[in-house]
Amino acid sequence: MVNFNGNILNNETLFLNETNRGLKYGDALFETIRVVNSKIFFWEDHYLRLMASMRILRMEIPMNFTMEFLQEEILKTIERNGLSKSPARIRFTVFRDTDGLYTPDRNTVAYIMEAKELESVFYTLDTSAYEVELYKDHWVNAGLLSTLKTSNKIINVISGIFAKENDYANCLLLNQNKSVVEAINGNIFLVSGNTIKTPPLEDGCLNGILRKQLLKIIEKTEAYVLEETSISPFELQKADELFITNAISGIQPISKYRKKEYKSEVANDLLGKLNAMARLS
Repeated sequence: MVNFNGNILNNETLFLNETNRGLKYGDALFETIRVVNSKIFFWEDHYLRLMASMRILRMEIPMNFTMEFLQEEILKTIERNGLSKSPARIRFTVFRDTDGLYTPDRNTVAYIMEAKELESVFYTLDTSAYEVELYKDHWVNAGLLSTLKTSNKIINVISGIFAKENDYANCLLLNQNKSVVEAINGNIFLVSGNTIKTPPLEDGCLNGILRKQLLKIIEKTEAYVLEETSISPFELQKADELFITNAISGIQPISKYRKKEYKSEVANDLLGKLNAMARLS
């Protein structure tokens, strides 16, 4: 069941057409949200990111787009899909709902909510083989727009195809300065000793929700030193650990990059702290 502007529709319902600006121009934003037993993880952070992103893209924010209203719509979507007592993934897409060519006639919006069941109630650590490679055919152009979760994700799509064709679990993306920015589906963290590094937003990485939570956790943990700094590809093989974060999977350890194999001790320690934070969010 799909929530389209507050109306619950069957999955087979045809409710979009060729005028959709998300389809024609990538004129859309989305949030992927983890919901467990009707509890929305990090909802305030998701909401504030969405509102800030809509303002940056000059979308008109409807008066009823309050935290409370959208929360009710998410829970309604979860309920109608029979997932109120299950872990679920919500994809919440907002697109400019108007005619026009590159320049829209107006800035009003519409939205779609989709729900799918997840396997685990808690964030879990998958320590099976997870090999990555650099994707070097195209790069992320660092700037404010690259930090937003827009539907303009063609680099992520083709790098995903490259990974699949070459039997990699994921790829790491570079910016125009050849710094490591992020993975296909999340932010990247590098561990060397007790120092944990992640690229700054200025390098063009996504302003990830789980990235934000991990930064808070690391800053409060005396055992670790946090650095938001550019990461060179040469640093990858010198690291003790690499891991990827996103709002659905939590923390995904990388087991191998080229000839280097990695541990997952710090990722495992942070995972416990992340689960505790999620329950309190």
